[in-house]
Amino acid sequence: MLSFLWPGLGQWYAGRPRAALLYAVPILVLTALLLLQLLGGLAVFAVRLLDPSVSLTLLILIVLTGGWRLLSIFDAAFVGRPTRARPWRTRGLVVVLAVAVVGMHALAASYAYSFYAAGSRIFVGDGQTPDQGPSGPTPGIGASPAPSDDYNVPPFATPDTATGRITVLLTGIDKTAGRTFSNTDTIMVVSVDPVSRAITMVSFPRDISRFPLYFGGTYFGKINSLMSAAVNNPTKYPDGPLLTLAKEISFLLGIPIHYFAAVDLDGFQKMIRAVGGVTVTVEHPIADPVYDWLDGSPPGFYLAAGKQNLNARLALAYVRSRFSAGENDFTRAARQQQLLVALRQKMTDPANLGKLPAVLDAAAQTIRTNFPPERLGEIVSLAQELGDGAIRRIVLQPPIYSVHPPTDTTFGTYILTLHLDAIRKLSVELFGKDSVYWTGTFDPGGSPIPLAP
Repeated sequence: MLSFLWPGLGQWYAGRPRAALLYAVPILVLTALLLLQLLGGLAVFAVRLLDPSVSLTLLILIVLTGGWRLLSIFDAAFVGRPTRARPWRTRGLVVVLAVAVVGMHALAASYAYSFYAAGSRIFVGDGQTPDQGPSGPTPGIGASPAPSDDYNVPPFATPDTATGRITVLLTGIDKTAGRTFSNTDTIMVVSVDPVSRAITMVSFPRDISRFPLYFGGTYFGKINSLMSAAVNNPTKYPDGPLLTLAKEISFLLGIPIHYFAAVDLDGFQKMIRAVGGVTVTVEHPIADPVYDWLDGSPPGFYLAAGKQNLNARLALAYVRSRFSAGENDFTRAARQQQLLVALRQKMTDPANLGKLPAVLDAAAQTIRTNFPPERLGEIVSLAQELGDGAIRRIVLQPPIYSVHPPTDTTFGTYILTLHLDAIRKLSVELFGKDSVYWTGTFDPGGSPIPLAP
């Protein structure tokens, strides 16, 4: 029993100090290393486990530690035991303890494997298709409208140094089963400066149109359709859908983009369902009579003000609806951020620990990124240190950064056109010398902005 509690204690009790040290020291070392990893906080430790190399190492250590505990128990029970020690009782107790050890370590190993399987599918860009795990095809990803093979691209560029600015393009894909198209309705640039410890978020409204293309000419569709246009016309857009969008956003904002992260908005239903729903405070009543549920239900989404518990279906409507009185793309973006915070709170609730494998499986079907997993803990740690209030958020909305032309000049379609001079000034203000506009000589309609500084 003592060796079950800690390997080596049974040997120490039986007067075998050398054997006690042999069994106890390796577990002490592993425990110390685990505690060091936990010093950064549970959230940082959890995201580090999404690195497949880390989670696989932990999985192997869990299995080896379980075997080491079993060996210590068997050694304490049978090595040097006198024959009068009631061997049938000893054997019975050993069996009970062995079953307990195997059960405990099997549970821990299943959690480690959940992180490994999720990380292997979330982190792409190494030539492995997103619907394929490290040991072959992984079922499920093709059955839902998750980010597709178009997102399996390597990093666009890498920061010059380990302390260089990191810029990530975040895209939210509005794609649902039954649709024949998908739009990039959420386009956001997140830039992190590890030196100044500043985080900046710049959102591009989905209705931006008539903007200059990085390879010349003008795009007359809305920016949320640019990736689809690249898919449908590969001759005109040889860079492919994701790289085309990344280069265009880099071109407009004047900052090199290194990585991307794509989220399937419909996939949030799976994650929210896995945690049992989320709770949000609705600032204003929502009455969207034309909201399309995309499942055959009658149109219309209505939600009262105040604290609301949202199931997966209502949560998706909460982040998609935009035609309620006083609502638009800009307020919808705020609701999306609010839901992310609510989801984070639910995921970190200890009561939901048992649901973690299901949440990770849902995340694996919802998120794709070519961000290096080994740096994820660093970014999360910085975000936690600064807090939400220290993150600067900008939306390129009217009247400063864009304008809504009269609808009689746009064939009745609502669009926004960018104030490129204002964006050039914003780029210098936010990114300093990292902005290509820093010299003040760059022409927004001229040569493409390179993806590396």
